[in-house]
Amino acid sequence: MKVRIGIDVGGTFTDAVAIDNDTYELIGTVKLPTTHNAKEGVAKGIVDVLKKLMEDFNIKPEDVLFIAHGTTQATNALLEGDVVPVGIITAGKGIEGIKARKDTEIGDIELAPGKILKTFNEYVEIDENLDSKIEDVLRKLAFKGVGTIVAAQAFSVDDPTVEKRIMELAEKNGFPATATHEITKLYGLKIRTRTAAINGCIMPKMIETANMTEESVKKAGIKAQLMIMRCDGGVMDIAEVKKRPVLTILSGPAAGVAGALMYEKISDGIFLEVGGTSTDISAIKNGKVVVDYAEIGGHKTYINSLDVRTVGIAGGSMVRLGEKDIEDVGPRSAHIAGLPYAVYSDPEEIVEPQVVYIKPKEGDPDNYIAIKSKNGKMYAVTVSCAANILGYVKPGDYAHGNVEAARRAFEPIAKKLNKTVEEVAKRIMDIACNKVGKVVEQLLLEYEMDKDMTVLVGGGGGCTSIVPYLAETMKMKYKIAKNAQVISTIGVALAMVRETVERTIPNPTEKDILAVRNEAREAVIKAGALESTVEIFVEVDVQRNIVRAIATGTTELRSKDVLKRNVTEEDIIRVACDSLRANPSDVRIIASTGYMHVVKGKVEQKRFFGILTKRMEPIRVIDQEGVIRLQRNNGKVYEATAGNLESTLEQVLDQTISYGDGGAEIPDCFLVLSNRLVDLSSLIDKQQIVSLARAEVNGVSANEKVIIILSKRGS
Repeated sequence: MKVRIGIDVGGTFTDAVAIDNDTYELIGTVKLPTTHNAKEGVAKGIVDVLKKLMEDFNIKPEDVLFIAHGTTQATNALLEGDVVPVGIITAGKGIEGIKARKDTEIGDIELAPGKILKTFNEYVEIDENLDSKIEDVLRKLAFKGVGTIVAAQAFSVDDPTVEKRIMELAEKNGFPATATHEITKLYGLKIRTRTAAINGCIMPKMIETANMTEESVKKAGIKAQLMIMRCDGGVMDIAEVKKRPVLTILSGPAAGVAGALMYEKISDGIFLEVGGTSTDISAIKNGKVVVDYAEIGGHKTYINSLDVRTVGIAGGSMVRLGEKDIEDVGPRSAHIAGLPYAVYSDPEEIVEPQVVYIKPKEGDPDNYIAIKSKNGKMYAVTVSCAANILGYVKPGDYAHGNVEAARRAFEPIAKKLNKTVEEVAKRIMDIACNKVGKVVEQLLLEYEMDKDMTVLVGGGGGCTSIVPYLAETMKMKYKIAKNAQVISTIGVALAMVRETVERTIPNPTEKDILAVRNEAREAVIKAGALESTVEIFVEVDVQRNIVRAIATGTTELRSKDVLKRNVTEEDIIRVACDSLRANPSDVRIIASTGYMHVVKGKVEQKRFFGILTKRMEPIRVIDQEGVIRLQRNNGKVYEATAGNLESTLEQVLDQTISYGDGGAEIPDCFLVLSNRLVDLSSLIDKQQIVSLARAEVNGVSANEKVIIILSKRGS
């Protein structure tokens, strides 16, 4: 049996999972305390948990095909100020050099309240004495105690020669070094420099940990290359971590989404990873996780990171009690207060309970409540307690507890408020889920997601304490991810290799777009993706003049589909009916490519209190496993072959493009191939769509069927 191993280094525990490479079923899990104080740092915990996992489940080194770990080390280093001072060497010439000097004087950066990254700037004029000038400023910066060098130059994304020379001389003099062109290919020297400085400040610590971890994995006899989780949901190798450790920040939430995407194959969803103290919320649109530029300490960077919103509500959130009602829920949790949850206690221990007021932390409001038993033991009243009482947490769920114990703990609160236990529990759930729901609504609005077509997906140990009730109140569909309690660690084990290439290109030509696409393709293959598995999404951001290509691919033997199962046409219809809330008689398969099926339905939508009726023919693309890969409220479907795709696409686009005051209105375009869906919806004109479509079918048999779907933008 071949195995994939994922390790997730958290602030408190380090988790490891083993996944069967053929079935993607969970073989086993191990949890050990994270080793912050060992001389090897968190690397020791990674090694310890790996050793225990392999021993407990009899995994041989030669059976490990893939191993990756996610870590909060970079995030924690920034939050705790455990960073080195950074020396910025800016090279320039003439007026351009003067501006570059000003743009790279970024000053000290507050990473977190009271935690400062100190930066020191030196400027060198580019001439025949450049090397000796660089050597001089390196000596100055060494005297100031800098730990890393950042090389900066205007327009280095076009020609990085000088930045590379600064790095070479810095490394020759014993400094870890990074450069602005290594972080991003976008213009904007100030933000590039700031991002590079944040990258540089954690380099020494991350390089040390990466070296120790890599060496330990090799000593364990594992020949598979060690990969590290990135903040955009992909993985990268150790060499890349040493160059761009900043890409590992916020990789914890990204791992959860990666697991949900691989296990659940979500088309449009809001993923909620619910722990004990907080809930991380992120959006998935058209099967892709939504990313944005991360902010660190309130400063904009060029780091492509999962757009995650964190809410201080989770399974362990405690309750604040007013004179006549529940006043608030959270953000303090039972974990922070150091109290056990009432619902996970023995009901026989909760005798003649009384309400007591506590302050979980100094400076907190003094009306957080706990329950004190006759024997002196105290228990936290939490969201999980309320959800168990109301029956939203089912037997077998990770968050399931003892309902009788929770009810006993709630009785004195109910008596004090002159309510029933259920009324108190419902009030707690309403307050908690209202806070989470506001963030979900915000994501739906920002990313123009249709509430009726979006599913709430729960992950994390506390997800059933929040997600089922939230879905009911928001009138949305939901599902709990398989193995939800370890979904982040599974996400690490199943993660795909991912690379993003961005270029600042005003009015990009077909040649420009294809060049960026090919650069992303080469980068992801170089990073370890199997060439035949690479998929590329290209986006043109007109407002910011950015062409972005996101390439994803799987590592060796990772091209199979998770938990693969074949379904019948009746199953496909049933999945579509559930999604559309339609009768089977109103749904039909209108086109197939073998593995992918295009389904169209007939739906009547009542509006204005049922007075008006809107008839729609929504489309779903469903794969042979019964997973919805695309959902649109309207659209036209055309059939072509790889051989005549270009001419057919031009023809149907001409028929569909409309013209208004703002110019041509280009429809969203998708291609359905034999085993994959190609998303061309972010392209802004006909020629871009046609050229990218041509690239996607390059090498495909001319007779192979291709389905074209065109739909109104954002529908």
